[in-house]
Order: sequence, then C-alpha cells, then structure tokens
Amino acid sequence: MNRYIKLLTSGHLITDIYQGALPAMLPFLITEKHLSYAAAAFLIFAANLSSSIVQPIFGLYSDKISAPWTLPLGVFLGGLGIGVAGISSNYWVMAAAVAVSGIGIAAFHPEGARLANKFADKNKATSVSTFSAGGNVGFAVGPIITTEVLLLFGLKGTIILCLPAMIMSLILLLQLNTFYAKLQSINEEKALNGISNTADEWKPFVNLTATLLCRAIVFFGLNTFLPLYWIHVFNQSERSGSIALSILIISGVVGNLIAGRLSDKIGNKKVIIGGYSALIPLLFIFINVHNITIATGLLIPIGFALYTPFSPMVVLGQKYLPNHMGLASGVTLGLAVTMGGIVSPLLGWISDNHGIHAAVSSLTIIPIVAVLLASMLTKPKVDLVKEKTRNIKDVVSIDSDV
Repeated sequence: MNRYIKLLTSGHLITDIYQGALPAMLPFLITEKHLSYAAAAFLIFAANLSSSIVQPIFGLYSDKISAPWTLPLGVFLGGLGIGVAGISSNYWVMAAAVAVSGIGIAAFHPEGARLANKFADKNKATSVSTFSAGGNVGFAVGPIITTEVLLLFGLKGTIILCLPAMIMSLILLLQLNTFYAKLQSINEEKALNGISNTADEWKPFVNLTATLLCRAIVFFGLNTFLPLYWIHVFNQSERSGSIALSILIISGVVGNLIAGRLSDKIGNKKVIIGGYSALIPLLFIFINVHNITIATGLLIPIGFALYTPFSPMVVLGQKYLPNHMGLASGVTLGLAVTMGGIVSPLLGWISDNHGIHAAVSSLTIIPIVAVLLASMLTKPKVDLVKEKTRNIKDVVSIDSDV
C-alpha cells in the first residue's frame, strides 16, 4: 500500500469517527436532554440530510476541478459540528451543528474516494476497500471513544472529541501540495486503455445506487438503534451498547478488506450478491434471539455480511461513470450511505409506538430487495473495453512471435 493511500485512509478514519460518534451520543442526549426516540433520531436525519444534499455537489466539483482542499476542510467541520452539538442546550442549535458535521463529512468522501482510485495501483478494489476500511474503523472506534469520554465528562466532553479532527485537518493541509504534485505526475491511463472514449452508464448506475441504498438503510438502522436495542431489549449498560456496535463494525472492517481482494479475483457482482444473501438469514435469526451471548456472537457474521458488498459497489460505481468518477464516488461512498439515515425518523416513530425490537425487525426485508436488485447489475463497459484491448494485444503479441 503506497503512502498516499495510507494518508487518505487515515483521514477517512478520523472523519468517520464523527459519524460513529453521533449514534453513541443518542443515549446520553435522551437521558440528559430528555429527548424522545423520534427527536434523537431526527438528529441522525439532520446530519445525513445535509450530507446528502451537498455530496453530489462536491462530487461534480471534483470532476471538473481537482479539489484536495476539501479533505482538510471536511475533517475539520466533521469534528467541529459534533463538538458544538454536545455543549449546546438548544435542540435546534444542536441539529444545526450535526448538520454542519454532515456537510464536512460530505466534503471529504467524494474527493477522498476519487484520489484513492487515482493513487491506487493495479488492484483498484483492494485499494478502495483499504480506504473504505479506514472509515469503517472510524465508525468502530467512534462509539467507544465517544461513550468513554461522555461517561467521564458528560456531553461537554464532545469538545475533547474535536481534537483528532483538528490534528488530522492540519496534517492534510500540509500535504496539499504533495497531492497536487502527485496528480500532475499521473499519466492518463484512461486514454491509454480507451476508457476516455467509454460513455457513462447511467441506468446501471441508478440500479447500483438503489442496491447500495438497501445496504445503507440496514446499516443506519443498526448503527442508530443497536446501542438502544442492547440497553432496552437486553437491559445492558450504555457501555455495553457501544461495545456491541463496535463489534458489528470491526467485523465489518474485516469483511470489507476481504471483499476488496476477493472482488479483484472473482468480480464485484458475485461478492455483492454473496454478502446480501448471507445477511437475510442472519438478521432473521438475530431478532429472534433472546440470549445476550448468542446475540453478541451473531454480530460478527452480520457485520461481515453487511460490509462485504460496500467497497465492490464503490468500485463498480466508478466504473459505470468513468467520466464522472467524483460524482460516482460522492453517490456510492457518501450519498447512498447517508440517504440511509433519512429513514431514521421512521424507525424512531416505530420505536416510540411499537418498541425498538419492532424497528430493528423491520430491517429484515431490505436484504431480500437488495439481492434482487444486485442480480440485475451488468458488467461495466469499461471492463469490456479493457478485455477487448487486452485480447488485441495478446493477438498482436502472438503474431509478432510467429
């Protein structure tokens, strides 16, 4: 793994700490601010709605003008918003702060994913999965760090949570010239491989986005309500709830890394369908388990299956839109993920009226829809062009040998 991928991955890790922090804050907000489940879930909605609106804009901008400067800005705003949300006594200021955090996170993802693809070596899926894994680790450690800090200092401890963002944004700021220099030195492989002449495939991309949206709904449903599920269904502590969420995400990190390497070998579509198919029985078993030990053990394969389709879908999106890679990255890595948070108010309403178990149970139908959508994904024209070019080169090579 080259140094550029390592740096981008580190930035992604710190940025997504703040996506992981917000759900872990909900039990404290409900207790200290006396929020309802629906009001707490609306904060997730606010963060993700703001992110969803600006994500395509940043993606389109990065397609026209290289924008590495959005990386340090995104990390900075992501941490700042969470810091302000914790110390605010006004609910609407709190909602505005998490919205600012969402905008910062949205700023980071399209350019980060685009550069991860640009700076990657031959195995694109492996490099993108490594970059994605950085964000997944951020999600994993975010709830742990947040819970421990808030248990020690209360909600005002969110100011401490800002520190990693401030440090990482400074590091990325100092590396901007290096990023620009690297981009200028990269030869246009697209032209050499004929990719520049390949048209964007919008119809398959829309289908892919819908497929990814299914994953996002399940992800945000679990990410938002799993700690509360642990507290109110299994009667566990707040710390236990954050640990459960971290187990899910850490397992997902492993699944994501394996999926990237596997996709480079057997293809993206097979890995995507495999992950969603495994999720169907796992979720059904989980909602019918009443033993805390068994439920905790199930989080490992659930996390693995939930994260397996993610990086293959990001790479596939970039292949469907080779002329709008920033937009593709913004949608697949950001928009289609954050859109999942928009269903949080609905799940919050279900929790308030029918219980958290009913809300989590409602997620079980989503992977079935995802498998049906994934089965209709087509092979990108970019890959077909590469195969044709490779075959022509092989024929020429054989003729020259003869």
